[in-house]
Amino acid sequence: MARILIGVFLILHGLVHLLYFALSRKLVTLDRPIADWPLRSWVFANLLSESTTRLVASGLYLLATVLFVISGLSILLRADWWNPFVVGAGVFSSVVVFLFWDGKFQQMPDKGFVGVLINLVILAAAFLMTRYAVAL
Repeated sequence: MARILIGVFLILHGLVHLLYFALSRKLVTLDRPIADWPLRSWVFANLLSESTTRLVASGLYLLATVLFVISGLSILLRADWWNPFVVGAGVFSSVVVFLFWDGKFQQMPDKGFVGVLINLVILAAAFLMTRYAVAL
């Protein structure tokens, strides 16, 4: 039962990244938009044009989605290689959020930092499960 819950949770967590993909492609708008996201990225704002920044954001968030979906499926299918995918997805997703952060501490939940906290919990769980050989 725990294996199913964890696998489904990882898939759902990955699918949340599609919101940021859709926002970066301007496929959807929010009632309360995230201020100039992703255009005020502390990394990309002065390096790339608006369209390129949006393209990079959409590609990276789509990749994060795929990594989490594969992670969840690997757990559901009892694959031996689940751990590197879970760790890779958690680290990659957190790095992407950090790259597109505007450097300001206002509206942190809107900027994906709740997802980073979830990623940290996922990474800690993956570490502990491997360290103590918890079988799913």
